[in-house]
Amino acid sequence: MAQPSSEKTPSVYLYIPNIIGYFRIIINFIAFAVCYSNRVLFAILYFFSFFCDGLDGWFARKFNQASTFGAVLDMVTDRVSTACLLALLSQFYRPGLVFLILLGLDITSHWFQMYSSFLSGKTSHKDVKDTGNWLLKLYYGHRPFMAFCCVASEVLYIILFLYADEKSTSLLNVCRGLMKQSPLIVFVFVSTLIGWALKQVINVIQMKTAADACVVFDLKRGK
Repeated sequence: MAQPSSEKTPSVYLYIPNIIGYFRIIINFIAFAVCYSNRVLFAILYFFSFFCDGLDGWFARKFNQASTFGAVLDMVTDRVSTACLLALLSQFYRPGLVFLILLGLDITSHWFQMYSSFLSGKTSHKDVKDTGNWLLKLYYGHRPFMAFCCVASEVLYIILFLYADEKSTSLLNVCRGLMKQSPLIVFVFVSTLIGWALKQVINVIQMKTAADACVVFDLKRGK
């Protein structure tokens, strides 16, 4: 009779992607700790943490270490990081409500998507094969497109943070000023603006389709 292997399975907590996730949290703590005293350092650390978000997924696939805990850790880290940056921008710009609305949309959209996926018995919130919306399928089905939208959004927020002069900075004036910069800066700004706009449209679509899925679940349960 074959003896069970004595090799111990590594704890999910110690999976390489999850260790990267812990590292991202530490980097974000440091970034926001210096955000007022050193904006450039903040931008570098924040973007580096965001870059590591792509690494953990690669390591998860490479070493077959995908886990539910890792997926939740990744999403929570992403959402909290973006939420903190948006809250920060709301303190620098007027109208600050714009950034708080974006914060609410981001969290609500992803929470609905996660919960509706759970109700549907899916193993990932990125499983949107049964949705009828082509843009949502494109977003979750093609990594380059998703990467463009996500990177563009985060880079746009970083740019706005770096260009904020004081607590009453006009968002419209800063955007106008960016359009008068060098061609390279204008290109980066416009590109990130396009990716950001697509990301917000996708957030709205995701929230609506996920809400519909929750309603369908309620209707089926009520029968």
